[in-house]
Amino acid sequence: MSQPQEGSLIYSFVARGTVVLAEYTRFTRNFPDVATECLQRLPSGSSKFAYTCDRHTFNFLVKDGYAYCVVATESVGKQIPIAFLERFKEDFKKRYGGGKADTAVAKSLSKEFGPVMKEQMKYTIDHAEEIDKLMKVQAQVSVVKNIMMNNIDQALDRGVKCTMLEDKAESLHNEAQIFKIRGGEIRRKMWYQNMKIKLAVLGIVLLLVLIIWLSLCKGFNCSN
Repeated sequence: MSQPQEGSLIYSFVARGTVVLAEYTRFTRNFPDVATECLQRLPSGSSKFAYTCDRHTFNFLVKDGYAYCVVATESVGKQIPIAFLERFKEDFKKRYGGGKADTAVAKSLSKEFGPVMKEQMKYTIDHAEEIDKLMKVQAQVSVVKNIMMNNIDQALDRGVKCTMLEDKAESLHNEAQIFKIRGGEIRRKMWYQNMKIKLAVLGIVLLLVLIIWLSLCKGFNCSN
């Protein structure tokens, strides 16, 4: 086979865990060995990852327990391998999503799915410029979407804060009303108490006046 050309996809595989189920390569050399070794070292929890080695990139997409890999020349860039892996993943899921891939043994799907991988590689390279533009537009849309979502979250957060302030204001208003009612009750109660005291003092004064008057009247009668 010929050597890899600049701007090309070279080798790809799909694996269940670390078991390679199907693979296809356009060239000889040790790309399968290096890619398989990279598969063993994939960081846990990563959905996308890429290694660079000897002017080639080893690109991985991990989803639902399956790892999709493509080796590309470094000149291809980052967007084209990602686009290939996304198309590759969707095609594989449509064909084997019913459970066949869950029980397939190593390399057992290469004969059936290898030609599909070959066609996907050819299509991606032939339409590299269009795909690159599309990926850039999608990235811009994603950025705008994230900005919009952040703005919505901030607006909702402000709405929650406004609602909390409204609730607090309403609570303070209710407490003020209760305080006003209780203040009126206390004022009336104190007015009644003051009236009672005043009436009691007035009664005592009247009683003293009456006693004095009676005493005077009695003394006057006695002198007469």
